[in-house]
Amino acid sequence: MPDFPLDMTRVLDHARIAELPNPYFGKVRDCYDLPAKNDQPARRILISSDRISAFDRILAAIPFKGQVLTQMARYWFDHTADICPNHVLSYPDPNVVIGRHLSILPVEIVVRGYLAGTTSTSVLTQYKAGARQMYGHALPDGLRDNQALPHAIITPTSKEFDGGHDEPLTPDQIIAKGLLTSPQWQQVTTYALALFARGQDMAAKRGLILVDTKYEFGTDETGRILLADEIHTPDSSRYWIADGYEAAFHTGTRPPSFDKDVIRAWVGARCDPYKGPIPEIPAEMIAQTAQTYIAAYQAITGAAFVPDMQGATPLARIRGNLVEFFAA
Repeated sequence: MPDFPLDMTRVLDHARIAELPNPYFGKVRDCYDLPAKNDQPARRILISSDRISAFDRILAAIPFKGQVLTQMARYWFDHTADICPNHVLSYPDPNVVIGRHLSILPVEIVVRGYLAGTTSTSVLTQYKAGARQMYGHALPDGLRDNQALPHAIITPTSKEFDGGHDEPLTPDQIIAKGLLTSPQWQQVTTYALALFARGQDMAAKRGLILVDTKYEFGTDETGRILLADEIHTPDSSRYWIADGYEAAFHTGTRPPSFDKDVIRAWVGARCDPYKGPIPEIPAEMIAQTAQTYIAAYQAITGAAFVPDMQGATPLARIRGNLVEFFAA
């Protein structure tokens, strides 16, 4: 855990900046598209807010989460650029990435190494409901909660851009529906499995297990496939602490983790998060989740987390660091 007190009032619940053009607001990121200009390609400003989402809903805002996500993704982008090209052009602020503007492929690529998860599309949820054929894979009988799969598998889902619920897909469906061409699917598969293998190897050296993750890919103006969004953060990935895994597996309990399952499990235990109202999340749970994100950053990267306290608020700081783009 961080060895400094956190100012829990420094929350970036949104990054809506009227001076920036072509806004797009997602569940976690607030984005702005910069058109191609002179010798500059079209670019996208991606600002990571402190919002946390699960069950296709925004649950709360967690102080410093946006900075953690941006800096952890930066760590992984730097350590995987030899495997797969990515969209990153620059980092003008701890919460901000300037990336190439991509046409996002309409398939979300989820790679899983374990029978785990709590959402309706997770392999564990479907397996416990009796399914053995899923996402084009056949799983054997007799697997237990949180058991390692025989090998990593890709479980793709539709990418719903309007905030709708992602739906499971098989490789045959992806090709038949024209979501990706066969060469694109092969390239994305190759990239995803190699990225996941690198992530698992690096996490293991830090005493962690990279359980599963999701990747988003897009194409640039030449049709080249690049990794977009983020990589191996606690929002896009599930991490377990290796020292606690075996004991938890044998007792059938949830392994200690560094991901948003902390707050997701709290909400899921108190309501039907897909249908009912979300109960107010107490301040101590918000603080615990902030500490978990920071601890995850430090454990995964091996570096100390240094909160950026410049500016009267995080939004004021970000506005100041993006002034050069106001006239874009």
